[in-house]
Amino acid sequence: MTRKQKNVLIRIIIALVLFVGLIILFKTDIIGEDIKVWLEPACFLTLYLLAGYDVLLKAWKNICHGKVFDENFLMIIAGIGAFAIGEYTEGVAVILFYQVGEQFQGYAVGKSRKSISDMMNIVPETANLVDENGNITEADPEDVEVGSTIVIKPGERVPLDSYVLEGESWLDTSALTGESVPRRVSVGEQVISGCVNGKGTLKCLTQKAYEDSTVSRILELVENAGSRKSRTEQFITRFAKYYTPVVTIAALLLAIIPSIITGNWAEWVRRACTFLVISCPCALVISVPMGFFGGIGAASKVGVLVKGSNFLETMSKVAIIAFDKTGTLTKGSFSVTRVVGRNHTAEEVLAKAAAAEQFSTHPIALSIMDAYKRFISGDNAYGKADKTEAEALSELTDTVNVTEVAGHGIMAEHAGKKLLAGNESLMTQNGITCETGDEEGTVVYVAYDGQFYGRIIISDTIKENSRENISAMKLAGIKKTVMLTGDHERTAAHVARECGVDSYFAGLLPADKVSRVEELIGSLTVDEKLAFVGDGINDAPVLMRADLGIAMGSLGSDAAIEAADVVIMDDDLGKIPVTVRIARKTLRIVKQNIVFALGVKFAILILGALGIAGMWLAVFADVGVAVLAILNSMRALKL
Repeated sequence: MTRKQKNVLIRIIIALVLFVGLIILFKTDIIGEDIKVWLEPACFLTLYLLAGYDVLLKAWKNICHGKVFDENFLMIIAGIGAFAIGEYTEGVAVILFYQVGEQFQGYAVGKSRKSISDMMNIVPETANLVDENGNITEADPEDVEVGSTIVIKPGERVPLDSYVLEGESWLDTSALTGESVPRRVSVGEQVISGCVNGKGTLKCLTQKAYEDSTVSRILELVENAGSRKSRTEQFITRFAKYYTPVVTIAALLLAIIPSIITGNWAEWVRRACTFLVISCPCALVISVPMGFFGGIGAASKVGVLVKGSNFLETMSKVAIIAFDKTGTLTKGSFSVTRVVGRNHTAEEVLAKAAAAEQFSTHPIALSIMDAYKRFISGDNAYGKADKTEAEALSELTDTVNVTEVAGHGIMAEHAGKKLLAGNESLMTQNGITCETGDEEGTVVYVAYDGQFYGRIIISDTIKENSRENISAMKLAGIKKTVMLTGDHERTAAHVARECGVDSYFAGLLPADKVSRVEELIGSLTVDEKLAFVGDGINDAPVLMRADLGIAMGSLGSDAAIEAADVVIMDDDLGKIPVTVRIARKTLRIVKQNIVFALGVKFAILILGALGIAGMWLAVFADVGVAVLAILNSMRALKL
C-alpha cells in the first residue's frame, strides 16, 4: 500500500467514526430541535467535505478538461441531491462507501500489478567497469560502451548482455524466465542482463549497449503493455462514454417530469439521486482492464511477456499454431555429420565451403567453419589436413564479392573463380548438376569453377520436449499445428514426424512463409486466430503478418523479438499452452464481470426508478458490485 493510499485510509476511518457518532448524536434527543435544524446539515456537510474533497477536486478538474460525465461527477450530483432533500446521512454514506470502494480497488490493482512491477527490480544500478590498467570502477550501465570489460561479483545482477571472458558461475534467471533452476555459465557463453550471479566472479565482455540489452527491452515491453487495449476493453471504454451521459439525462428526466405531474419533488429527486448512484459504471471501467492486467501478470510469472491485453485476448482465440523449425522445434545447434565429395576429398569440399561461409553468421555457416577448423587440427572423424592451420586459414582470405542469396546460400569469388555453397536450387540456377543422397539433415552443396565438388550434411538436434509440448498444445485446445521451414523436404518430414506436428511445408523462403500463413488464416473462422512461433531475423515478416507473433526471447534475434506480440523468455515451447490457458481464463473472468455488473445494475436501476431500491441498495449496486467484480478479476493472477 502506497503512502497516499495509507493517508486516504486513515481519513476514511476517521470519517466513518465521526459518521457513526453524528448519527447517534442526531438520532437522539440530546440536542434540541431548534439547534439540530441548522447544526445537523452543517456537521454532515463538513463530514462530506472531509471524506470526499478529493472526489470533488477530481470532478472539477475533469469538468475543466471537458470530461464531465464520469463516476466522480455522478457521486457529486448524487451527494448534492441527497443534501437538497434533507437526506444528510445518505449523502455522506454515498461518498464514504464510494471512497471505501476506491480504496479497495487501489489495493487490488496494486496487488495485480505486483508480479509485473517486480520485474522493475531487475534493473542493475551499477556496473563494475574494468579500465585499461585493470582498475575497477563503478559506472552507470547506460554509460558502458559495447566491447567494454566488466566484472560481475557474486550476488550482483548482470548489468549488460555480455560474453564470459574469465570464470564460471551459476546464474539465477528466475526474474526473467520464471525458471527456478540456476543456469551454469563458463568462458565463451552469453550472460543476459537482469540475471543474478551466483558464487563465482565473472569477467565479461559487453555485447550490447544498455538500451539494447535484454533488461531494457523487457522494461520497455512492460511499460507499453498497458497502452495496448483489447477489443473488449475498447468496447467498455466506448460504452461508458455514451452510457454515463444517457443515465445522467435519464436521472434528470426522472427528477423533473414525475415531480411536475405529482408535485412531490422530494420523492422524485430522491429517486433520481438513487438512480445516479446505481448507474455509476465503476465495476465495468475498473474490473475489465484489471482482469486483463491480472492475466498479463500471471503470464509474466512463468516467463512470458505479453505486450498488451489485445494480444492476450488474441491468444485466447488461437486455433492454429505455426512454427519455424530451427531454434524453435530444434535446438539450432548445427554440426557437420558427414562430408561426401565427388572426385574431391573431404578436405577440399570443407575448404571451399568454409571459404564461402566464413563471413556469414548463420548457424549452418558457423557449423561449417567449426568443422573445418577441427579438420585442420585433426579433431574430427575425417583425419588431419595436409596443411598447417595457418596455411589453411590463410587460403580463406582469397574470397571476395560475397553475396548471400536469401533462402538459397552463398555466391562468392574465390581465387578468381566462382564459388557456390547452398541448396540444390542455388546449384540448379547456376547450371550445376548435384549428386544427392538420402541422408537425414540439412545438405549444403558445394561447387567451384563450374564443377560440383560435393555435399556437406549438417544435422540439428530436436529439442527433447518438443513432442510433449505439441501434445500439451492440443490438450489446451489448439486445433492444428504446422511447421514452416526453409529446409529441404526430407529433413522437414523427419522433424515433423518426431515432433508430432499435424503438417509441414518445406523449402520456403521468408516470403513463402508469409504466403502460407495467409492461406492458413484464410481457412479460419472470424473468431479463430493463427499464431506463429519463430526466433530468427528471417521470421520477422511472418511474425508481423500472423494474428499473433510469438518470439523466443533468450536465443531469438532482436528483429524477431521486436516484431512479436508475445515473448517467451526462456525459449520453452511448453509456456505456450500455459499462456493459452491463462488467456482463456482471463477472457472468461472478464465476460463474467461484464454480465454480472450490467445485470445487477439494470435490475437495481429499474427498482430505483420505481422507488423500491433506496440509497443503501444503490451504494451496493455501485461499490458492492465493483468490489465483487474486482475480487473476481484477481483470480486471473492465479495460474
